[in-house]
Amino acid sequence: MENEFTHAAYSGFLNEHKLFGSRDKKSGAVFLPPRPLNPQNFSADMEWLEFSGKGTLVAYSIIYIVPTAMVEAGFDRKNPYCVGIVKTEEGPMVSAFIKDVDVLHPENIKVGTPVKVLFIDRGEGEARQSFLAFQPA
Repeated sequence: MENEFTHAAYSGFLNEHKLFGSRDKKSGAVFLPPRPLNPQNFSADMEWLEFSGKGTLVAYSIIYIVPTAMVEAGFDRKNPYCVGIVKTEEGPMVSAFIKDVDVLHPENIKVGTPVKVLFIDRGEGEARQSFLAFQPA
């Protein structure tokens, strides 16, 4: 397995529908997305860690004014989407697309909801790219 803790390596795992972060071998601190260095103790003695894909929704927002890439994916003011912060089972929190929630009635989306990882593929062939998302478990 590649030992470079880069965005390219992280994206490569996402494209394989795997969620990997990094762990400091000395302190056990876990990072998602992966980091090549622990900012607390400056240790570069890191290893890859595959995440379970389980977590809890700790915050969310419904997006009505969407960037170009999301317009191309079919979202707009009449078809908003949800992004959220998920606290993973392993500890780190990560921002991600939240799928299969009632974006037209956000009062029904509950902080504390158990979620599981989901990979959203966009594009085809060489241009296909997978993005991190979560859905209610």
